[in-house]
Amino acid sequence: MTGSANIGRGMPNRARESSVGAVSGCIFCRIVAGQAPATPVYEDERIYAFLDIRPITRGHTLVIPKTHAADLDELDAELGAELFRVGHRIAKALPRGGLGSDGANLLINNGRSAFQTVHHVHLHVIPRRRGDLLTFARGLLLRRPHEPAATATALRTGLDRLRESDADAPEKETR
Repeated sequence: MTGSANIGRGMPNRARESSVGAVSGCIFCRIVAGQAPATPVYEDERIYAFLDIRPITRGHTLVIPKTHAADLDELDAELGAELFRVGHRIAKALPRGGLGSDGANLLINNGRSAFQTVHHVHLHVIPRRRGDLLTFARGLLLRRPHEPAATATALRTGLDRLRESDADAPEKETR
């Protein structure tokens, strides 16, 4: 997987370039280009993940392709698979990051009728806890940030721990 070795190793130490196919006025293209602020969680050559500025729960992360795609019709299937692989990895890292999560919702709102408000494909990774229905519902209404710098650090720590546990695990057999 492209960039899989980077998942959990911190952010690349380089200035971000303008996204190929960036759309003027797209906030996510501006974030990728470094022209708008974001709290990063993960970055590789094709994918960028950052904290949602209006999180439902602490650790709510958005995973986006760096190349603009307004919806799933415009998203290359291979890039979509990379997007989900990174989201899957972040969801697996959540319990290891100290945020108290023991589950996650992964979802894409595709199109206006599905409540897509930013028309650049993005995968929501929303941390969950057993019995959090009331907290989740309140978060859905209030959508307030929860210590973004500390939260992003906790998520990156979880990714590092997941990478370390993967390195310690024996190779899986393939048939």
